[in-house]
Amino acid sequence: MPGTDSADGPQLVNPHALPKPHGFTQGLLLAAGAGARVLFVSGQIGADREGRLVAEPLVDQFERAIANFVLVVREAGGAVESIGKLTIFVTDKAEYLAGRRAIGEAYRRHMGRHFPAMTLVEVNALLDAGAKVEIDGIAVI
Repeated sequence: MPGTDSADGPQLVNPHALPKPHGFTQGLLLAAGAGARVLFVSGQIGADREGRLVAEPLVDQFERAIANFVLVVREAGGAVESIGKLTIFVTDKAEYLAGRRAIGEAYRRHMGRHFPAMTLVEVNALLDAGAKVEIDGIAVI
């Protein structure tokens, strides 16, 4: 796992299977006392290693975004059950609601029956052109 100079200091978590970040890190792992560490995961979109969106439909982008999120958590030494908070940003609430069943199936393929605290927010746009969903959150490892 990539890190900083100090074992007690912040550790950067940038899985090789995700695009190389520029101006941010995919995850930041901080000591939280009593042997616990808190992982802050940057917003993950439905993109592959080269940063290309996997597909146009929100459902497909959601599946890749949640898979990317879980990848960062695992790279930091955590498990799905380590995830305590997710924030899901979507550009079209109606498309999200219409795809809820398929989104739920995609969610369970990667998260099982673990349901952390979650917030869903509709936004006008995301930074990456064509992105319809972005997921960020916090895990305790």
